[in-house]
Formats: sequence, structure tokens, C-alpha cells
Amino acid sequence: MQTQHKRIESLDILRGLDLFLLVFFQPVLMQICSRVDAPWLNTIATWFSHAEWEGLHLWDMVMPLFLFMAGASMPFAFSKYQVSESKWPIYRKILKRFLILFILGMVVQGNLLSFDPHQFRFYSNTLQAIASGYLIASILLLHLGFRSQVIATCLLMFIYWIPMHFCGDYSAEGNFAEMVDREVLGQWRDGVYWDEIGQWHFAPWYHYTWIWSSLTFGVTVMLGVFAGQVIKSGSHMRKLTAIRLSVVALVLLTLGYLHSIHTPVNKHIWTTSMTLISGGWCWALMALFYWMIDVMKWNTPWQWLKIYGTNSIVAYVLGQVVSFRSVVHSFSYGLQPIMGDWYNVWLVFGNYLILFFILLIMYRAKVFVKI
Repeated sequence: MQTQHKRIESLDILRGLDLFLLVFFQPVLMQICSRVDAPWLNTIATWFSHAEWEGLHLWDMVMPLFLFMAGASMPFAFSKYQVSESKWPIYRKILKRFLILFILGMVVQGNLLSFDPHQFRFYSNTLQAIASGYLIASILLLHLGFRSQVIATCLLMFIYWIPMHFCGDYSAEGNFAEMVDREVLGQWRDGVYWDEIGQWHFAPWYHYTWIWSSLTFGVTVMLGVFAGQVIKSGSHMRKLTAIRLSVVALVLLTLGYLHSIHTPVNKHIWTTSMTLISGGWCWALMALFYWMIDVMKWNTPWQWLKIYGTNSIVAYVLGQVVSFRSVVHSFSYGLQPIMGDWYNVWLVFGNYLILFFILLIMYRAKVFVKI
């Protein structure tokens, strides 16, 4: 833990928006949608759910933005280490953060707390994707200049794309990333189930990939690193910096949609077209929030998002692991006969409201958990 220090407000606020959508708005919205039969609300619910296979919904942007924001803060955190002769102190921090994020990922989605090896899922969570992308980006940021970083990032995409294009197809069962995950992770892959005689099987409905996709996770984090470098170097010419962010966003989106003509946009396997398009939208959001917050100083309406953004890992882990529904039920069970089917909506709302107040107390106490 550490006390608050000077931060780029737009980074914290945009990160806070991402976490607010994840651990408040979307789960409450989906509960409301399950109780209200309205076509317009069903349309909104569609955008706040994942695309079935190909395509990119609004909800599919939450994870890329989380990775992107992790990268955007790295140029500020790494600045004093880039000029240091010895890189061992920063590599100890990198390794520590990688391990903590990876273990937390197993806690959130890998069934680590089940204490049953049959239920463990080794690599299956956003935090682990951040850990892998962070490790890749750290090495590039510490040892390469800006131009070489760009070349290396393009090379990562090309390395990912070659076997995806030539050693399979982009179907759920036939893509190269799926083959790698099944071969390497085996029974510790997410979606695996055990039958009555103790044999494990791959679930036919699970097709998220992680190991080969780590290359494009690294690209997404590097796109955040580049945005952070633009912001850091342009702190004295902020209007021009906002324009640069917008221009890069347009370039990435153009390249991504052109690339999608022959490479499908697919978040499940984190394809190169999806990486470029999601990265472009991340740059566009960064440009918008940088313009509003750091250039125009329209930050008052958005300050509350820093409650989530300054403790994003806490918000994510508590929101995904700890249920406060029983607490809400303990104090409001008398409302159940009155509210009927809407009582479950109240439980979900109350669950994430408690999380909000926990984060609010931490924010006001200037306690920020850093990994």
C-alpha cells in the first residue's frame, strides 16, 4: 500500500470507467434486463454481452482497455529504471507483479481456493493476461528505444499471425491457438470437466485461448505503453498530444478494419485484427478523456470514477471473488415479499454498492493498493 502521489488524472478516470462498467453497471444492468421485456433494453443488453464468436461488442472492449491502461501507466513507473545501468531492481518488481497477478487470476477464475487439483485452471483470467502482456512490454520498454519497440510490437503480431493463418483456420475448433492451449494446458485448461469415472474432457462450449494469445496480449499492453509515452513526452503541449492520440487512433482503426477483411475480428482468440481495432478504440477513448480531463479540465463530473481507477485491482478482485449479497440479504430480507422478482436485482445492486463504499473509504483515506 502507498499514499497518493501525483498522477495523470485521465488515466485514473478512464481506468475507473472500465472498472465501474465491470463491477457495477453491467451486472446490475443485466439483472434489470432479465426482469424487463423491452426491445430497446434487449438491444443494450446485447452490447453489454460478449460477441458469440466473431465481432466486437462494447462489452468485448472492457478487457482490452484494462490491458491498455496497464501499459499506459508503465512509462511513468519505469522512467527512473530505463536510465539505470542495473536492471535487477526493476526486474524483481516485474517478477513479483507477474507472480501476484498470475496467482490472483487463479484465485478469481482458476478455482485456486477450491483446494482441489482437479478443479484448478492454470491460465484463464484477465489478470493473467495482464501479467503476460506486462512481462512482454516490460522487456521491450527497458531494453529498446521507441522505434525498436514499434518494430518488436509489429513482429509480435506477425509471429502470432503466421501459424494462425497457415496452421489451421479461424474456427472455434480448428484455430492454432486452441490447439496450443489444449496441448499445453490439458486438464488445467478452463472449461475442462470430469465425468463419473474420473476422466476429464474439454468442454465443447469453451474456446477462449491464452498461451499463444499472450503474444497479442503483449501487443495490446504495448499499445498502451505507446500512448503513455505520447502523454508523458507531451505534458507541456497537451492540445497537440490529444491530437496525436486521435490521429493514432484513426490509423489503428483503419488498419484494423482493413486487416479484418481476411482475418476475423475475434476476442476469444485475440486475433491481430481484433488487437488493432480494440487498440484503436482504446487510443480514441484515451484521446477523448485526455482532452476532457487534462486539456479542458472538465474533470468534476468524472472525479468519482477515480474511486475505482486508483484501486483497480482491488475493485476487480473483490468484485469477482467476494459476494456481499448475504450482507444485503441479512439487512433487507423483509423486502423480499414486497419486491418479488425484483429482489434479486436489489441484491446485486446492494452487493456492488457495498464494494463501492469500500473503495470510497480507501480513496478518502488515500490508501491505494499497488502490486
